[in-house]
Order: sequence, then structure tokens, then C-alpha cells
Amino acid sequence: MKKLFINMLLYAVLIALCLEVVIRLLHLTKDYPVRYVDEFGVEKWVPNQRGFAVTGIRRQHFSEYHINNSGYNSYREFHPTPDQVEIALVGDSFIEGFHQQYTNSIGKKIEQRLKDVEVYEYGYAGYDFADQLHMINTYKETFDLVDYVVLGLKFENDLTRSSYTVVQDRMKLETPLYKTLRQSKLLVYLQNVGAFDAAKSLLSKITSVNNNNKAISKRSSETELQDQYIINFKRLVHTYGYDKQRFTILLDAAQTPPIFLKYLEDNGFRYLDFSEPLQASKTPTNLIYDMHWNNHGRTLIAELVADFVAENIEK
Repeated sequence: MKKLFINMLLYAVLIALCLEVVIRLLHLTKDYPVRYVDEFGVEKWVPNQRGFAVTGIRRQHFSEYHINNSGYNSYREFHPTPDQVEIALVGDSFIEGFHQQYTNSIGKKIEQRLKDVEVYEYGYAGYDFADQLHMINTYKETFDLVDYVVLGLKFENDLTRSSYTVVQDRMKLETPLYKTLRQSKLLVYLQNVGAFDAAKSLLSKITSVNNNNKAISKRSSETELQDQYIINFKRLVHTYGYDKQRFTILLDAAQTPPIFLKYLEDNGFRYLDFSEPLQASKTPTNLIYDMHWNNHGRTLIAELVADFVAENIEK
């Protein structure tokens, strides 16, 4: 019996090692870049990392990323000068571009359409408007040299808070235990296919406080939420400042409340609406298995930004 148990254990270890090797060789799961909070309180990726972003358990999507010296996924370093025309793209995972080969990013597409222009991509998954303005304000000396700053904004997600603090839920992913477990591609793959979902659900039920009574809370109406988000926008702009001459918001007007669009227009906040070119496209603009822009969608976004900048340069 003892010998049988030892053999079973040995075979289990060998099978696990073989699966680990296969998953690594075939890149069936993504490489996780390490995130951190720098000395100025800005959350971003640890500089100078390389890896591959993978979506789906059968590698439906596969692309290489490159984290530059500034801590963002980009094909170039950020060195603005007074004599060079620069564009900064600031936003969440849509700007970050892990779903696209970093050498074929939105910034690269813009540069291909404009002459003597450099594009800096400050994209980080999860960045909301507070993250963006805090980061811009922190690196003010750098951004003061940038001619055009485009801020990606999704109304229902990016204006839920009126001040900046580090999002601790994201930083929990960088605990020593989690980072150690993440070194095993087999464990990451099993997590992605949902092998641990039942165990996590059970643990959550055990550790949560059992309360059969519904929480006494009044759900805000849609109008109240919109009003609060606009208030949050005003407070963030008041706290960090906002250069209306250089800053432009990139948004989907079809998914943005008219009351917010009117507020932007009445108060001189420029915005670019990408809903029209994407909706008019006869070719899909999003990934099949993900709502992020595909290569064609990113091309349309790049054309929109490039045309806007070209028009302003001519003026």
C-alpha cells in the first residue's frame, strides 16, 4: 500500500511537470507583468518587463508586450522636448494595448499617419479619471512639454470617485504568496479555466458574515448617479487642474449621457467621439472573445486622433 501511494505521488508530480512544460512551450497562458506603486504614489507596471498576453484557454489571442522605462506598455521611451510635437494617450486597458502587438499599437498607427510626431502611451488596466489626472499632475514637468493629451473616458466606469487613492484590490495581486503561485503556469492555466472556482466560492461563503437581512441601503437612481459622476468630474478637475487647450477627452458619445456631453460643450471641454467611425464600419471593430478593440478598431481610433491633431497643427 505504501509503495502504491509513493508511485501515485511520483506519477502525479511527473504529470504536473509535463503539463507545466507543455503550457510554457505553447504559451497557453499569459505572462503577468509585475505592478507597483512608485515613490510618487502612481500605480503602474515595473519598468523593463517583456512577456506575452494571452486570452482564452486555447490561445485565441496572443501578443507581445513591452514595459518601457516609464512603466507603460510602449514601443518607445517618453522623452518630450520643446521642439518636438508629442501626443500623450492616457487611459485604461484600451490604451494600454495588451491585446495588440506592442509594435502595432494605437500610438504607432498615429505616428504612421503624422510626420515628425511622437506618441506616448500611458495606458494601465483599471485607470479611471482620478488615476489619470493624478498621474499627469505627478509628472507635470513631463506633461507640460507634451502638445496634445488625449484622455480615454468611459462615463459609467471612470467617474465613480472624486479623489485619488491607490486601489488596494489591484495591489493585492502583488502579495508574495500570489506572486509565488503565479510562477507556475499550470496553476495560472487551471485558474483561468475555472478549476478553483468552486473552492473559492465555498471559501467566500465560509469567511463572509452570514446575514439573511438585506442591507438597508437605497439604490441611487440613474439620474442621481449621473449627477454624482458629474460632481466627481468637477472635483477632480478642480483638484488637479485641466488644460483645456491641450487636453481632449476620448469617449463613446453613444454610451455617454447627453447631460454630461452638454456639460462638456458648455464649459469648453473638448472631446473626440469615436462612436460614429466604429458604428459605421462594416468590418468588426472588437475582438470576438473580448470587448477590446481589434486591429481594425484601433486603426479607426488612431485615424480619429491623428486627423484631430493634424487639423490643429494646420491651425
